[in-house]
Amino acid sequence: MRKANINDVAEQAGVSIKTVSRVVNNEPNVRELTRDKVNAAIAKLKYRPNQSARNLASLQSHLIALIYDDPSLYEIAGSGYVVRMQQGTLRACGSANYELLIHPCNYRSKTVGSELKTLIEHVRPAGIILAAPLSNMPRIVRAIEATGTPFVQLSPGTNSEKHYAIATNDREVSEEMTQYLAKLGHKRIAFISGHPDHKAVRNRFLGYKDGLRKNGLKFSEELVVAGDNSYGSGEECGARLLGLKNRPTAIFSANDDMAAGVIGTANRLKIDVPGQLSVAGFDDTSLARHIYPTMTTIRQPLATMAENAALALIGRSRSDSPLMGTDIIPSTMQIRESTGPVPSSTKN
Repeated sequence: MRKANINDVAEQAGVSIKTVSRVVNNEPNVRELTRDKVNAAIAKLKYRPNQSARNLASLQSHLIALIYDDPSLYEIAGSGYVVRMQQGTLRACGSANYELLIHPCNYRSKTVGSELKTLIEHVRPAGIILAAPLSNMPRIVRAIEATGTPFVQLSPGTNSEKHYAIATNDREVSEEMTQYLAKLGHKRIAFISGHPDHKAVRNRFLGYKDGLRKNGLKFSEELVVAGDNSYGSGEECGARLLGLKNRPTAIFSANDDMAAGVIGTANRLKIDVPGQLSVAGFDDTSLARHIYPTMTTIRQPLATMAENAALALIGRSRSDSPLMGTDIIPSTMQIRESTGPVPSSTKN
């Protein structure tokens, strides 16, 4: 007859493997009722934990895992946001003698939940930074919860009292950018929305609508097209918008990769940026500063957000205090060469 293992005990008790491990190792912060259920399951299954595994489990993990959407799955990949998250996380890890594990994954996969659980149970990180859009997907959040590992959601798009998140003021600063374009005289301001799975990116669209309303500009479905956050989708969306009979004089994209794609399309169509078309993005990746003309955008403090997330997890591993609530780190506008006054020929 097969010997019972920790997975069997977890299933019998209706708890996570992490909780069984805590009970076996006499760790604190386990409710008495839960501890009794686990001990009852251990007795029923005659489970005997491996001593070497117990010794290993008792060691303090000095590893933070950064889990994010794999940029290589897009036709034209953009990895600037990944690099900045890594930079911020590495700063925090380096200051505390922690190591960083990076793990890109395909969140569209039906097996992503089980794959992440297997990874976490294998490497046993002290904490996990979960980047958007994974951070707002219930099935992925539940898979990580089941391991009992502390985690921080980056830009989940919604607030949660149950988990800890670090976000930025997507809606407010997008309203500010739209108002800036309106004050330059633009009345036909288009918007390229990002992938619908990114709830934080949807908040940018809401901010765009707020900015139109506060400047007395009518919202038009014709001026909104959906991209997938990639450069290639920005090219396609730009072509659609610039092909309109009454085309926009300004295009605000939900991220820099798509805005760069718009500039690429404008160059191909021999539409001068910013003389005939103003273009703005969001994120302030290195691409925004190196493209020509340099891009007006919104600087999302992604490195700082990731650094703060890692520091919170490191502090949590030392104090075992719960992580809850949402911290907001504001984004700021960066005005560069890709935006300018509305063309005189289009003024009313």
